[in-house]
Amino acid sequence: MSSDNAALLLEPPVLLGEMLVAEGLISGADLDKALALQERVGGRLGSVLMRIGAVSEDSLLQVLGRQLDLPQLGVDFPLPDEEALRAAGAMIPAGLDWLIDQQVLLWQEVDGEWRCAARDPLLPSLREGLRHALPGVRVRYCLCRSQDLERLLDALARSVAAGQGDAGDVQHLREMAEEAPVVELVSNLLAQAVEQRASDLHIEPEERIFSVRFRIDGVLHSRLQLPRERFDAVASRLKLISGMDIAERRLPQDGRMSTRVGGQEMDIRVSALPGVHGESVVMRLLPKERKELGLERLGFEADHLAMMRDWTAAANGIVLVTGPTGSGKSTTLYAALAAANDGFKKIITVEDPVEFQLPAVTQIQAHPDIGLTFANALRSILRQDPDVIMIGEIRDLETAEIAVQAALTGHLVLSTLHTNDAISAFTRLVDMGVEPFLVATPVRAVQAQRLVRRLCDCSRPARGPALVESEVAPLVAKVFGEVPAQWREPVGCPKCLGTGYKGRLGIYEMVPVSESMQHLIVSGASVNDMKALARSEGCRFLREDGLLKAWQGLTTVEEVLRVAGT
Repeated sequence: MSSDNAALLLEPPVLLGEMLVAEGLISGADLDKALALQERVGGRLGSVLMRIGAVSEDSLLQVLGRQLDLPQLGVDFPLPDEEALRAAGAMIPAGLDWLIDQQVLLWQEVDGEWRCAARDPLLPSLREGLRHALPGVRVRYCLCRSQDLERLLDALARSVAAGQGDAGDVQHLREMAEEAPVVELVSNLLAQAVEQRASDLHIEPEERIFSVRFRIDGVLHSRLQLPRERFDAVASRLKLISGMDIAERRLPQDGRMSTRVGGQEMDIRVSALPGVHGESVVMRLLPKERKELGLERLGFEADHLAMMRDWTAAANGIVLVTGPTGSGKSTTLYAALAAANDGFKKIITVEDPVEFQLPAVTQIQAHPDIGLTFANALRSILRQDPDVIMIGEIRDLETAEIAVQAALTGHLVLSTLHTNDAISAFTRLVDMGVEPFLVATPVRAVQAQRLVRRLCDCSRPARGPALVESEVAPLVAKVFGEVPAQWREPVGCPKCLGTGYKGRLGIYEMVPVSESMQHLIVSGASVNDMKALARSEGCRFLREDGLLKAWQGLTTVEEVLRVAGT
C-alpha cells in the first residue's frame, strides 16, 4: 500500500461531526441523532446525516474535502467524458460492468494520471480491487456529488446494455424507491432546496432527461438535470414517503409529509400531475416555525400598517385579502390573526391545508372527500362562540353566504379570494351569486398584494428612470415627506446565489369600503368607476406601492414592473 493511500485510511485528526457542528451546518442534536442511527445501521456518518436531512451534499463535500484533503470532482477539476470512462473500463480485467456494479468512475487524464471517484472513495475493498486491476499504478481518489456519479454511471450503463427493468411493476418501483442512492438523492435535493431558501421544488420529466428546479423568491432556477431512467425511482420515492399510491401514474395525486430537512422541521405538500413524459412532481416547502408573522415584517408602509391593524381590531365585518397563488395571502392572514389574538378572543380557522399552526387558535383542516367542506365546517364553527373566523378561501356561493351571515351577526371574518386586484373582489362575490347589498354591507375592507424580490446587501446605488422618478416624487412627498430617492440595482454575490436579490417583501393595495363605495357596489357600477372612487379617496395601487419601495432602495423598478405590470 502506498504511503498516500495508507495515510488516507488513518482516522482523521478532526472528526467530521465536530467540523460540521463548528461551522454551524448541523446542530448538536442532529449529530447525536445521526451517531445513534449510525450505531444501529452502520455506514459513513456523512451519508447518515444526509439521509436524515440534516445537511446537504454540497455542504458535506466541502467539509469532507478539507478533512480528508481530497479534491472534489466537478469543482477542483472537470468531470470526465464518457469516452474516457469507457476506455478505462476496457483496460481493467473486470471490465466496465464491474465499475458500474461497484458505482465507481475510473479514468485516465491526458497527462497519464489515473483518477477514481466513488460514493465512498475510502472503502478498503474498492482500493484493494483497483490495486489488483491496475498493479503498480498510483490512483488519485476524489469526492463526487451523487447526481454527477449517477448521471455518468447511467450513461455508461446505457452504452453496455439496452433497456431497463419493468418500471410498471409495483414491487420493482418500491424496491427502486428504497435503494440507498435514491434515498440519498431525494434527501439531498430537499436539503439543498431548504439551504437555498426555495419555496417549491419542481421535478419535471422530459423525453431523455428530467430537470430539477427550485423556486427561490418567486422565480424558478434550474439546478440539476439527470437521465430519464432515474426518474421513476425518484418519483416513486417521493410518492412513497408522501402517502400516495405508488402504482397510480395516470391520475393526479396529492400527498404530504412532515420531516426534518436542513436542521428545520418542515411540512411538505406534494403534487403529482401526469404528463406526456411522466408525472410532474412539485413540492411546496412549508417551515413549521416561522418568525415573520408580525405585520410589521411583511413590508407594509406606515399608513397601510395602521389600516391593517384597525381592520383586524374591528368587532365584526369581512376583511378580504386577494391575489394569485403564491402572493403571500396566507402569511398575511396568519399575521393578521396573530395581531388580533389578544388573549380575550376565541379564534377559529378552517383551512385546506393548515399550513402551519398558531398558538391559542383552533385550526380545522377541511376534508371535502368526507364531507367536511368549508361551508359545513363554518356552520359548526358558528356554534363554537367565536369572535374571529378565518376562512382559507371563499370558493363558492355557499361559503360566501355563510361568511356574510357570520359578519352580519357580530363576527370578524378574514378570508382570501383569487382576483387580480382589490376592487375586483366586489364583482367576484357578486358573480358568485351574493346579492350586491350583502356584499356592500358586511365587507369592511379589501386588500390586494403581490411579492417582489428584496435587494441583497450587495446591491449598489443606481440612477432611477426619469419618467418613473417624476411619477413617484409627488406620492413620496405625500407619504413620507421630503425623502431623497435611494434607487439601487442588483449586483450578485454568493449569499444571494448571484441573483442580486435575497428574500421578498409585499406590495399592497388597500381599499376600505366607504359609504360612497357601498353605493357603487349596490348600484352595480363598473370596476373602473370603483377604482376612480378609490383613487379619489387616497388609495394607491400595487404598482405605486411597489415604486415607493424601489424609491427607498428595497427593490428595483424592474422587479416592480415584472410583478405589478407596466
